[in-house]
Amino acid sequence: MTEQTRTLGTVSPLTVSSMGLGCMGMSEFYGAPDEASGIETIHRALDLGITFIDTADMYGPFTNEKLVGRAISGRRDEVQLATKFGNVRGENGERLGINGSPEYVRSACDASLARLGVDHIDLYYQHRVDPKVPIEDTVGAMAELVQAGKVRHLGLSEASPQTIRRAHAVHPITALQTEYSLFTRDLEDEILPTIRELGIGLVPYSPLGRGILTGRITAESLSKDGDSRSSRYFPRFQGEALEENLRLVDQIKAIAEQKGVTPGQIALAWVLAQGDDVVPIPGTKRVKYLEENAAARDIRLSDEDREALEEAVPRGAVVGSRYGDMSSIDQG
Repeated sequence: MTEQTRTLGTVSPLTVSSMGLGCMGMSEFYGAPDEASGIETIHRALDLGITFIDTADMYGPFTNEKLVGRAISGRRDEVQLATKFGNVRGENGERLGINGSPEYVRSACDASLARLGVDHIDLYYQHRVDPKVPIEDTVGAMAELVQAGKVRHLGLSEASPQTIRRAHAVHPITALQTEYSLFTRDLEDEILPTIRELGIGLVPYSPLGRGILTGRITAESLSKDGDSRSSRYFPRFQGEALEENLRLVDQIKAIAEQKGVTPGQIALAWVLAQGDDVVPIPGTKRVKYLEENAAARDIRLSDEDREALEEAVPRGAVVGSRYGDMSSIDQG
């Protein structure tokens, strides 16, 4: 059995399970929500030693934190709980922009604590950087939450190297959450070297490329109601781009078959092999997929395996941007 924990951050370290669980899809975006299955999946995750649980106030909106709160009730001391603020939504799901103002930071945290039913959040992320508010002001307010005991550690999501440096100068940043997988590797150029220089851990979301790396996605499977991947917001899942990208997945399938594992497992093993400061958070709302993902912790990739995977999916080979609108991703 592989080592089951990893430590995010060196200045403000947080020890978490070596793989986390992203809970977003239990409430929204990837087909119909399924609360009962979601709670069952979280319980099974904890039993398997996957105790780093990731949610956000915007998921649902607001319902995913409540689901997570119910699921971890009675087992709070086992959990490293992460949530996020900053992507503002209304009760009907409307998107109201990004808010990083100190007043909003404080009110969002109190609301998340209430929905989660907990007295503190282990890792509190700014979900998206607000270009209208200096990062120093936002992180300053987040630091006050640490001093108040409401939050233990701070994180950023989708922040540029410059923003990360400015934030870390105000209060130690424990982790950066951003997209990273065999299909998304642009952070290797500047972001990864920056966070390693500063001693900040990496939490990759969508380490399975929003599910495409599992080998289970087809144009037909995306056509079900409520799957946001079929929208123009995700160019990699559209028409000819999807066809080209599925051809890349076929090559991963072949490598996985040779090792006797699934494509998703070998894709997660590749992310886990990028360093002990990397903790992916694949999301699922089904116990069987959770168990499949969890088994990736025990897969050992040789240098040859890693080279074969990186040759199968060369950087730049994936067709389409990761989002149709990249304006909310901090570029500066």
